[in-house]
Amino acid sequence: MEVTYQGTVYPWHCDHMGHMNVMWYVGKFDEATWSLFARMGITPGYLRDRERGMVAVDQRISYRQEALAGDVVVVRSALLEVRSKVIRFCHRMENATTGDTLAITVLTGVHLDRTTRRSCPLPDEQLARAKAMVTEYDPRI
Repeated sequence: MEVTYQGTVYPWHCDHMGHMNVMWYVGKFDEATWSLFARMGITPGYLRDRERGMVAVDQRISYRQEALAGDVVVVRSALLEVRSKVIRFCHRMENATTGDTLAITVLTGVHLDRTTRRSCPLPDEQLARAKAMVTEYDPRI
């Protein structure tokens, strides 16, 4: 799995129970997603220039351990499946100091024509790059 995000848990990320709130897990996973997409050639420039987008149609998260203020977290990502219009991928968030898994998410994204608001095939170049990145990793969620 490739590192796609690294950052710190700040006190304002924490809720009244003292651990990082779920909205921040999702936010950090989202940042990792755009890093992963860029490696496939799905960059902001590509999306703007071709009037394309990526939409999440399914997301599952398994929370394993709490992240606390001051913790440094790292997100590692893997592509699980690639089809002409669909990408299924996962992120694993770890405590950078201990290596403990904090959360795992699996997402399914669909490539979209922003003009017609309908799914459309990925271009050959992005599809080939994505298929070359598919792994056998099993997120177990």
